[in-house]
Amino acid sequence: MISFGSFALLRPLWLLAPPALLLLLRVSQRRDASLGDWPRAFDAPLLAVLLRRQGGARETPRDGAVYWSVVLIALALSGPAVRSANGGQFRNLDAALIVLDVSRSENLPQVTATAQLILENSGARQKGLVLYAGDAYLASPLTDDGGALEALLFAVDDKTVPDGGARPDRALRFARGVLRDVGALSGDVALVSDGGGVDARAHAEAVTLAAEGHALNTVVVSGPAGATGRAEMAALAADGHGVTEDAARAATVALAIANRRIARVEQGARRALEWRDYGRLLLLLAAAPLLLTLRGARS
Repeated sequence: MISFGSFALLRPLWLLAPPALLLLLRVSQRRDASLGDWPRAFDAPLLAVLLRRQGGARETPRDGAVYWSVVLIALALSGPAVRSANGGQFRNLDAALIVLDVSRSENLPQVTATAQLILENSGARQKGLVLYAGDAYLASPLTDDGGALEALLFAVDDKTVPDGGARPDRALRFARGVLRDVGALSGDVALVSDGGGVDARAHAEAVTLAAEGHALNTVVVSGPAGATGRAEMAALAADGHGVTEDAARAATVALAIANRRIARVEQGARRALEWRDYGRLLLLLAAAPLLLTLRGARS
């Protein structure tokens, strides 16, 4: 599936069919054009007349109609679809929450830059923003407006969260509550942190998130003096059935989130509810040239 906002191709691989058929036709025509030993068996003028008649028989106006029908059929099978009017009520089913550790002021440039990268590359979906230090707060509810979230990131500083310390367990518990409140069935959480405060309580929250159908992904930023808690963050992501990467490769985490959503949307029942497939109408259009071709052949 390939989506462009409210438009999508549900089965885009079918678009490869017309070029493949055209290539097969060209190969077939080249084989037909091979005369072999016929030039020695026929007089040259007679052979030229036969070839002209054969070429004229192959190149008929009906061929163009058949080609256009093949193109329309392939386009119809590719599943051109528009998001249904009721599709909005399904957007929260796979919401994404970006959870940022703002407990260390020296990490904030890395943390906010990483969050922006995830926002830009995690696909078209509802996203929210959670900030935490000693406690967790909802900085932005779920929204389609990525620009508003990016603008909000520029306002984050070391005074945004008043509670001291680093409690990722509280942040994950808070994120789980947000996903539950909006009715998300398979959400994604991206935790951006240097690994500070990760303990048994955080691991328990990661396991609970996964048990409820969500995925926890982690992005590791450098802590004081360049130290990182990559091992702790990787273990947390493993408990949450997600992936972990350094901040420099945050786009990999964003891509994993986007691909996970695509895999879920491709499930038949969900896709039928969220998208209106107009392929059937294109099949009717494809039938028109074929009918004209058959009518011409009979006449």
